[in-house]
Amino acid sequence: MCGIIAIFGSSVRGSVLRKLIAKLSKRQRHRGPDWSGIYSSHSDAGGVALAHERLAIVDPESGEQPLYARDDDSLVLAVNGEIYNHRELRAKYETKGYKFRTGSDCEVILPLYEEYGADCAQHLDGVFAFALYDARAGTYFVARDPIGVNPLYVGYARDGAMVFASEMKCLAAECERFELFLP
Repeated sequence: MCGIIAIFGSSVRGSVLRKLIAKLSKRQRHRGPDWSGIYSSHSDAGGVALAHERLAIVDPESGEQPLYARDDDSLVLAVNGEIYNHRELRAKYETKGYKFRTGSDCEVILPLYEEYGADCAQHLDGVFAFALYDARAGTYFVARDPIGVNPLYVGYARDGAMVFASEMKCLAAECERFELFLP
């Protein structure tokens, strides 16, 4: 079990956004005591931040998240879950020349997204909830496995930002309303 949180389109930026997502992510630290990672940035669409609380199971040495793709790290991913068909997907993309940075099962989502866009989740076999930010396009994508094993809640912040988290308590203090995100 891991925990993710993502903020998209916030009016909060810079170090204040980074402190905010760290505070929210800390509320679910019990979900992943092995590693805490944060990404934050801003664009014309507002502040963006992703955080991950990691329980290290697959690739405990180098599978920290958020995960990054592209030479400029402009594709950022935070995942709670396990991808069962990661070996086959990894082999497919290594054959195509994709350079994986970790041995994480979740890293296969990055080349899948680059190839299939929003349809990438249809190629995954596993239990997962993830948030992905594409800095080049200024877009984000959030998905859950079809059965919905791993929870993902969505909240709507006072400043209009969308906030996604593995636990509702991460949203309660910052969001006007929140609900379970359904696939």
